[in-house]
Amino acid sequence: MRTATISGPETTRPPASPPARELLDLVRASLDDDKAIDVVVINLQGKTSIADFMVIASGTSSRQVGAMAEHLRQRIKASGVKGLAVEGATQCDWVLVDAGDVVVHIFRPEVRTFYALEKMWSAPLINPGETPPAWAGEAG
Repeated sequence: MRTATISGPETTRPPASPPARELLDLVRASLDDDKAIDVVVINLQGKTSIADFMVIASGTSSRQVGAMAEHLRQRIKASGVKGLAVEGATQCDWVLVDAGDVVVHIFRPEVRTFYALEKMWSAPLINPGETPPAWAGEAG
């Protein structure tokens, strides 16, 4: 536990949240330990302000998806991340673990294929003032 002195008696604070790269390493290690399949890391820096990295992974069943999400939640919480949010843990078809700088999506394979997040986030960016390509207005 860190100790800080602020013009007076000594006070203790919880450790600061880990930097994004350390958090990403923790996420990857946890998913690897839990035998996640098809793990993809998308660097969001410069694309959006919601997070620095998005991690997408699959589990073979709802039970495995739920277990991976719970183990990940415990490890991230133990690392000192504040404001950790988990969504979808009741159904476990798609569980979102939002750790701030790193957002993790854990899917069952058929749900992952349906939503195709990798495809959406790999689309080229259109800068303000640019004319979008013809295909940009097409419904998928």
